[in-house]
Amino acid sequence: MTPDQLPATFELLPSFAAALGAGLLIGIERERRKGLGADRRFAGVRTFSLAAVMGAVAQSLAMPWIVLLGGVLILVLTAIRYARERSEDPGITTELALFVTYLLGVQAIEHPRFAAGAAVVVASLLYARQGLHRFSTELLSPTELRDALLLAGAALVVLPLIPATPTAWLGGLDPRRLWALAVLFMTLQGLGHVALRALGPRIGLALGGLLSGFVSSTATTAALGTGARREPGLLPSCVAGAWFSTVATAVQLALIATTIHPPSLAVLRVPLLAMLVTALVLALIALKSQRDGAPAHTDGHAFHVLPSLAFAALLAGVTAAVGLVERQYGLAGATLGIALAGFADAHAAATSALSLAHGGLVDAPTLARCVLIGMTTNTVSKILFAWINGGARYALWTGGGLLVIALAAWLALWFGIAS
Repeated sequence: MTPDQLPATFELLPSFAAALGAGLLIGIERERRKGLGADRRFAGVRTFSLAAVMGAVAQSLAMPWIVLLGGVLILVLTAIRYARERSEDPGITTELALFVTYLLGVQAIEHPRFAAGAAVVVASLLYARQGLHRFSTELLSPTELRDALLLAGAALVVLPLIPATPTAWLGGLDPRRLWALAVLFMTLQGLGHVALRALGPRIGLALGGLLSGFVSSTATTAALGTGARREPGLLPSCVAGAWFSTVATAVQLALIATTIHPPSLAVLRVPLLAMLVTALVLALIALKSQRDGAPAHTDGHAFHVLPSLAFAALLAGVTAAVGLVERQYGLAGATLGIALAGFADAHAAATSALSLAHGGLVDAPTLARCVLIGMTTNTVSKILFAWINGGARYALWTGGGLLVIALAAWLALWFGIAS
């Protein structure tokens, strides 16, 4: 080795360290499952470490045929060992893990961080064998597996194939956005189902409502209405989840205001705080009234397709109607436009108002009124979807609380301006 080659060699030390670390990490996990005596399994910590280092050395020589030769050698050795395996259920997990470890060693030369991170993922996957097996065979029902595959197909296969060009008969909406709304609704139902299975009705639906509210509080309210219709015993938790989603709306409105027009927080802080506190108190009261022994979903479905499509179509219809009014009759002013936008999404209405304030077109009190007008019209939409998806009882509970939340925000604004 010449003195000129020393710097390049030292530069490879982190890569070789990443390769060795990957081999050790995966090898230690395999060593613990290897066993002892004549029935011990194939490969342990030394074999995996050597395979990773061999891959790194082969790649560092910059001769592709050596990398290929090393991979073939690993495959031949694992094939011989597998053919001589005497276990009644030999499996090929260790053999595949050894080949993956060799490939990580190859990758470590040019991408050491990727190799190190991938090694952690592989080792974690191997370690979680019993948990994954129990989840696949005991916890996950055939119906839930079918729903998961259906959702994955709708999001990853169908959605990219749908054209994104606005269509006249859809009121200017593009079909892809319409299908995305249906996928979003199914996803929110699925999250609620998972939370219900994992945490029970008291906490699961409430937490699911809070987290889903950051995506769409309107969709969350409608999705929980579907759950309340299917399981009347879970009505208090579904109502609590809908109100918890309004907590998320208040937090998001504050974040949007901070991002677009920070000075607006001076006038919006008190109404948003009143909205958040009122929604939180109502949600906790509803959650407390939920019985611990309430039944879970009886049909086993994570979501239902037809209500999801109906919700997307209805929300798209509202948006198209708003667009039609704007095109045909114009707007009497910015306030009317924000109110119409609120029927579809409170965040869109708030963004429009904050954008006007950022441009100096409205003063602080007018801005606050516009934001609350959009929030109020969005409340009307939530009550409508609550009635359509959850029935009269769910709509009465949820709608009553939503009106109280809106009233608290308006009173906070009024007293703030008056003072």
